[in-house]
Amino acid sequence: MAYKFIDNYREKGARKKLVKHLESRGIQDKRVLEAIGKVPRHFFFDETFWNQAYKDIAFPIGDGQTISQPYTVAYQSELLHVKKGDKVLEIGTGSGYQTCILLELGADVYTIERQENLYQRTIQVLPYMGYKPNFFLGDGSKGIPENAPYDKIIVTAGAPFVPEVMLKQLKLGGLLVIPVGDEKSQKMVTILRVAENDFERIELDTFRFVPLVGDKAW
Repeated sequence: MAYKFIDNYREKGARKKLVKHLESRGIQDKRVLEAIGKVPRHFFFDETFWNQAYKDIAFPIGDGQTISQPYTVAYQSELLHVKKGDKVLEIGTGSGYQTCILLELGADVYTIERQENLYQRTIQVLPYMGYKPNFFLGDGSKGIPENAPYDKIIVTAGAPFVPEVMLKQLKLGGLLVIPVGDEKSQKMVTILRVAENDFERIELDTFRFVPLVGDKAW
């Protein structure tokens, strides 16, 4: 498939404004803000809706899914504390926007998507943009055990509980960031693996994600 995306001064200027907006909302991690400033979010939108791409809103991308609000992407990315070379599992590739932010932060990304239409699009669009994560199609609620353990795991859909299978895929010292709650709202949760069977859990702000669907979720 041929893509002819344009990223000119208007789009770059819109990203700068978005970065300033995210700073005003409390995002402090300079590396996360730089990544937001680099990734052309409008590439994930139909050209008809490019004028929506740099607003701080979620937006439908088909198959009942959305591209997450930039603030949410920045918030989760900041919580992950990604270091260059970290092996990061992303549950829910979706549009691939969060994937690109993780790659800009220097992560070695393993990303899984259950919706085949979205998967087929991201495996074409992201390499075209110069981003090359490890793509997987399947039930993300089970993680990707064959490539575990991971330094970090990020879940980009709302889960009814924390799947134990994900905790087992964390390295010692590894961190999971996951929204947990009902289908209408979730608390952002961080879980640090401090020992083989010992985890530290912190509940943070309230968000609203699309449901995490799968054998170990909804």
